[in-house]
Amino acid sequence: MPGLFVADGTPRGLGNVEKEGLMKMWWIVFVVGAALSWGCYVPMLHEGQKELGGGKPPKGPLRAFLCVGIAYFFTAVLVPGALLWGTKMEETSFQPRGTTFAIVAGALGAAGALCIIFAMKNGGTPMYVPPLVFAGAPIINALVSMAWHPPARSPGVLFFVGLVMAAVGAGLVLYSKAQAESAKVAAVAPADSSASSPGH
Repeated sequence: MPGLFVADGTPRGLGNVEKEGLMKMWWIVFVVGAALSWGCYVPMLHEGQKELGGGKPPKGPLRAFLCVGIAYFFTAVLVPGALLWGTKMEETSFQPRGTTFAIVAGALGAAGALCIIFAMKNGGTPMYVPPLVFAGAPIINALVSMAWHPPARSPGVLFFVGLVMAAVGAGLVLYSKAQAESAKVAAVAPADSSASSPGH
């Protein structure tokens, strides 16, 4: 029985016009999927650290990261392997240069996940770590991409305004974290002084 999808990933049975329209919009579905997945990634990871650490997230990060690696094996090895050799969506040959860059990219992705692990081990929380990471990463991505593959035409001014706004957003997150910590210290200090005063 023929599969549901053809080699380019579109559903079987569509005409050329319908296929072209679907291909133009199909990428948005995966963008939403990535946003949902990465948006839930850190809170889920933090919960795993907490449970593995007996209620204390700093005591369970390495085991949590090992579990992440197991999940990566299923989603990044078994799934693409099945699609490559099971559906023939792509060729199955690997050339050295492309393979090297792809492996380095995977290592960078894993290193980023490990950095998130240690950020939360050393005082970061799911409320502050992801906004800082996902505000900084697009800026770095844009700068590296433009330096590596200069666009034929410079992006419009709104593109750079967006980068500045992302940087400002990261700064506001840091500022709000500092304010929250200052308020917490200010609330604890009177309680400590009253507990240590005579007559208590």
